[in-house]
Amino acid sequence: MVDSLLAWPQALRDAAYDNTAAVPDSAAQLADFEARSAALVARAGGHLDIRFGPAERQVYDYFSGPAGAPTLLFIHGGYWQMRHKNTFRFVVEGALARGLHAALVGYTLAPQASLTQIVQQVQQGIAAVRAQALALGGSGDILLCGWSAGGHLTALGLACEGVRAGLGISGIYDLAPLQHTYLNAALQLTATEVRTLSPLHLPLVDKPFITAFGTAELPQLQAQSLALSLLRQGCEGGLLAVDGANHFSILNALAERDGVLLDRLAAMA
Repeated sequence: MVDSLLAWPQALRDAAYDNTAAVPDSAAQLADFEARSAALVARAGGHLDIRFGPAERQVYDYFSGPAGAPTLLFIHGGYWQMRHKNTFRFVVEGALARGLHAALVGYTLAPQASLTQIVQQVQQGIAAVRAQALALGGSGDILLCGWSAGGHLTALGLACEGVRAGLGISGIYDLAPLQHTYLNAALQLTATEVRTLSPLHLPLVDKPFITAFGTAELPQLQAQSLALSLLRQGCEGGLLAVDGANHFSILNALAERDGVLLDRLAAMA
């Protein structure tokens, strides 16, 4: 994956991972996400911005469900350096309609935090959400899911206590190519981080993991998901291609009550 990228001019390397530029209406889709998220909070309430650490973004949202139900926990994306969990609150609407508890976790962005620190914060957040679930009558089983950079963080959080299954949506599973793109200006990835934080190069966690991507996504993003699914061949979960979905519209397949991503993840409960 890296060798072929190195042969390209810098502009093409950058474009290969520039999801915002690749989706002409990405700004409109993000604005729609914001509006839907505000509407969800107005309708469903929830426990918002519960602190689990000292940093400003070390907070999570929690929406209670029926007693004994699992919790869907979503990790936002943005290449570890953009976006905010609040934009993506809408993604839990389908989970709530299906009788699940739901949560979203935040984390400090690069360059204010290294990727190592981000991974640690997210794993602390997973533990905090599980404790909240148990306190509010949930089963304590976590259905972990994340989009883009959140897909990477989901794969690294799969081993956490209480995580029953994972869903990586349009994730990054090999960090090495990113060292040669514009994304590394903020990330400043070290050789150790590339080696120890790339799910493609780590021992498999024996839990179900669904690897999902949209068929209208950038080829390099699709290749990342395909590579992880090949590595996990024979493991529970499998590969899920969402027909016609781009890097942003794919989230609708999680947010909708009958969305294919939500349906596959909920089945793991």
